[in-house]
Amino acid sequence: MAATKHKVQTEKIHVKKGDFVMVISGKDAGKKGKIIDVILKKGRVVVEKANLIKRHTKPSQSMPQGGIVSKEAPMASSNVMLYCQECNSVTRASVKVTESGKVRVCKKCDVNLPDKH
Repeated sequence: MAATKHKVQTEKIHVKKGDFVMVISGKDAGKKGKIIDVILKKGRVVVEKANLIKRHTKPSQSMPQGGIVSKEAPMASSNVMLYCQECNSVTRASVKVTESGKVRVCKKCDVNLPDKH
């Protein structure tokens, strides 16, 4: 039998790293923040100041005290929605073709969504 290579499944995610989003469900619903990291293989995103967990760390050279550290944990990408700061509401992104190329725009107020915040 020939060995077959399995293709790694990646989910298509509607937001990118650096986007400003609002958490729409879960314990942090209503919080706003920037996306720090996107995990395509699992369909998850890490949003700053949202979904904080407590991590017990051992003393090390970098942290001689050790202790309890708060950090952001990944959440499902379906729990966040793009937030337009122009119209101050959650929105979906639309793509417009311009001379310079494709640009993401807000569906509600038709303003360009910045690539990096």
